[in-house]
Amino acid sequence: MSLFEQINNDIKEAMKARDSVRLEALRNIKKVMIEAKTAAGANVDLSDEESIKIIMKLAKQGSDSAAIYTQQNRTDLAESEMAQVAVFNSYLPAMMSDEELEKALVEIVEKSGAEGVKDMGKVMGIATKELAGKADGKAISQKVRSLLQ
Repeated sequence: MSLFEQINNDIKEAMKARDSVRLEALRNIKKVMIEAKTAAGANVDLSDEESIKIIMKLAKQGSDSAAIYTQQNRTDLAESEMAQVAVFNSYLPAMMSDEELEKALVEIVEKSGAEGVKDMGKVMGIATKELAGKADGKAISQKVRSLLQ
């Protein structure tokens, strides 16, 4: 069962359970997935990797929005956003720990033959492809920079 089909089934379950927060989050995911499917030049079917990227983007946007709401003392809106982010995160694979990330990046640096910060672009290109969905891009960038210095 693809992730898109799983989302559809979970929407039905959330409707039956009258779980409005989960239902709203799942409908949001489905809406963005359908938009991605129907975009010009898009493939008719979304792969699970593409679906995960979409959900990661939604989770990041929700976290950013919650941070802004918190700064503006709008805790009601921040809590609502974080509740949706929790639903998004339940569909994402587990993120790598700092130790796992550093180990993977050391291997990538050795494999790419990078010698200094000037080779950061080469390492980042490989790392973002290999670690997509497993680690945050900002964390990857910071670790690569520290490893190459």
